[in-house]
Amino acid sequence: MIQTLALFSDAYRLLNARKIFWFTLLLTALVVLAFLMVGIHETGIRIIVWDIDLPINTSSGWSESLFYKTIFMNLGVKIWLTWVATILGLITTASIFPEFISTGSIEVILSKPIGRFRLFLTKYATGLLFVTLQVSVFTVGSFLVIGIKSGIWMPGIFIAIPIVVLFFSYLYAICAFFGVVTKSTIAALLLTILCWFCIFIVQTSETTLLFFVKYQEQEIQAFEDDLQRSKERLAGVEDPDDHERWKFLYETIEVREKNLKEANESNGVRLTHNIIMGALTVLPKTDATIELLERWTIDLSDLPQSNPDTPPPFVTEDGDFEANEQEITRSMSQDLKSRSPLWIIGTSLLFELFVCGFAGWLFCRRDY
Repeated sequence: MIQTLALFSDAYRLLNARKIFWFTLLLTALVVLAFLMVGIHETGIRIIVWDIDLPINTSSGWSESLFYKTIFMNLGVKIWLTWVATILGLITTASIFPEFISTGSIEVILSKPIGRFRLFLTKYATGLLFVTLQVSVFTVGSFLVIGIKSGIWMPGIFIAIPIVVLFFSYLYAICAFFGVVTKSTIAALLLTILCWFCIFIVQTSETTLLFFVKYQEQEIQAFEDDLQRSKERLAGVEDPDDHERWKFLYETIEVREKNLKEANESNGVRLTHNIIMGALTVLPKTDATIELLERWTIDLSDLPQSNPDTPPPFVTEDGDFEANEQEITRSMSQDLKSRSPLWIIGTSLLFELFVCGFAGWLFCRRDY
């Protein structure tokens, strides 16, 4: 235990000595102070002393609590913590394993009574210390600034600390693995960013394909409904001599049945989505992990409801399908938010456990 505490103390001194740590901490403080400059009033938002008329205002249903939660999520978490602070965190921590292995300091540590795998896990945990400090400063600062300025105290935003640290740990596991394999800080950092980009592509592809899957489902349902109505109209033809009416309805039914058959047989999008979903299952779900924070902090029923004049999905007389994109987007959102946190976090942690375990095995097997 003494050796572990000594390693943590050494990691803190290392972070403290690096200017980028304090630079990032200063930027975090500036982002928090930006909350002081923004407010909401009856006709829009106020930045310091300037009023800007926007649809986001108290008269349109936006409360101060919802406004600050949205700002905290979209600007603070999704932009600052998820992208800027994460990249700075990777730049700072990417050198931990390469420098530890290549500078000769590992021989001194290994001469002491501490197991190699325990040493690896301790160094890995110290790497997470950086982002934990950054997220904690940002979250505590945001909590205090929002509470003091608006009088609204939102302890729920503290869940951002474990969620963002968990998000960073997925990437840091990859960074630690490449650090052990390559012994190069630059290689570990670039390969980690490349893997992050690939994960982002898979997640974006899955979401895009889900839109087309929902489009097909809406199309099939519209054809089925229109076919049923056409059959009911055909059955309701009272005059048996009304051949033109009967012929028109019969041809309409044939067209609808053909369209419905083609829509049901068009399985390419669904098959591709299932394949991408299978790949996503074994990969860390970075975006979905961050989305959990929004799911647990913002009640969608509190959001102002819009009433756009968008027509429902329908089939034209020529048999063409006209979709309701708003309904597709709503259905997609419901599907994404219905995914279990246990599946999102559990499968991501299994990936992290596998990568860390393999990196730890290489760390233990290598001769120093």
